[in-house]
Amino acid sequence: MNSKDYIELDEKYGAHNYHPLPVVISWAEGVRVKDPEGKSYFDFLSAYSAVNQGHRHPRIIKALVDQASVCTLTSRAFHNDKMGQYLQKLCEYTGYEHALPMNTGAEAVETAIKAARRWGVEVKGVDNGNQEIVCVKENFHGRTLAAITMSNDPDSTVNYGPYVPGFVRVPYEDIDAMAAAINANTVAVILEPIQGEAGVCVPYEGYLAAVRALCTKHQVLFICDEVQTGFCRTGKRFAWMHEDARPDIMCLGKALGGGVFPVSAIVADHAVMQVFTPGTHGSTFGGNPLASAVAMAALDVLVDEKLDEHAEAMGQIFRAELAGAVCKNMVKVRGKGLLNAVLFKDGFQAWDVCLALRDAGLLAKQTHGNIIRFAPPLVITEAELREAIAIIKGVLVKY
Repeated sequence: MNSKDYIELDEKYGAHNYHPLPVVISWAEGVRVKDPEGKSYFDFLSAYSAVNQGHRHPRIIKALVDQASVCTLTSRAFHNDKMGQYLQKLCEYTGYEHALPMNTGAEAVETAIKAARRWGVEVKGVDNGNQEIVCVKENFHGRTLAAITMSNDPDSTVNYGPYVPGFVRVPYEDIDAMAAAINANTVAVILEPIQGEAGVCVPYEGYLAAVRALCTKHQVLFICDEVQTGFCRTGKRFAWMHEDARPDIMCLGKALGGGVFPVSAIVADHAVMQVFTPGTHGSTFGGNPLASAVAMAALDVLVDEKLDEHAEAMGQIFRAELAGAVCKNMVKVRGKGLLNAVLFKDGFQAWDVCLALRDAGLLAKQTHGNIIRFAPPLVITEAELREAIAIIKGVLVKY
């Protein structure tokens, strides 16, 4: 079978809830992927940052294979010999007292919402049913009903009502609007420290710190959705660290699974996590031995290879080089670490640029029509990065 055959199968038997770039990936290693015909590409999306450690990192694959040969799933009805070690490593890596393991980023967000609502009643004293959570516009927190209720993207929200009550949206980067939205029933503020799906929107310096201060002032939990920005992607372990704006709850996922297994979690200190008691929340697969072994290896790779420092250095090169690219429709390059985007003029359709990049040997994906996100695996070498930059510049000059 060839690429055309595989795409036709997807189109015939799959729900049409995605519009993928017409390329088929059948092999991957490090920062490169290949299609069934053997053509090689740079991967500059990294499965939306789930592949920070690179495709099939040997240490992570070994952990996966070794654990799969002895025990894969136990459920939370019993203890297993890997989860505790994993949770300890995750808490030590993040600097929080407790972790609650789940599987996907959306589940992590749902878990954080449940924690905040329960905390609001049991600790802050809000009447149950009156809890409110402030979120920001242009966010992306997943595809669950609660997540899309927070969204103002019509593609995500139309005809899914009734929506989940208790959410108040305010503009991103508008600290005054956020302050005005907080009242006695507010239990949390949730946001992405850098908005990924919105096109790598980096807030002005001091915004995250201001949100942290506002939440502290009003006894409101600050929830950071670090599913895409976390685990060294932005040049720090977590994006909130750029302003030392430590949240009360972090939502984690994607790269926690090292690109080979769905692993997610929330982390928080005891004052928040104590609201969960037996039976109040759970997951059959959360904390399973296979996920735990993979996540431990994924964390070790981030630390041992200093991928936060590497992402910072490579990101500086990327933005400096792309800022000087010749492209009549390009407005600017923005980002932190190796989470970057090129913004084109309003009305410009970046889909064609993505197709041209594919033809030139580099895979990236547009968002919001006129923005292309560039997020290679963090293991990319400077030589590989400069080779990829040459490809991108060579395409941009035509637009």
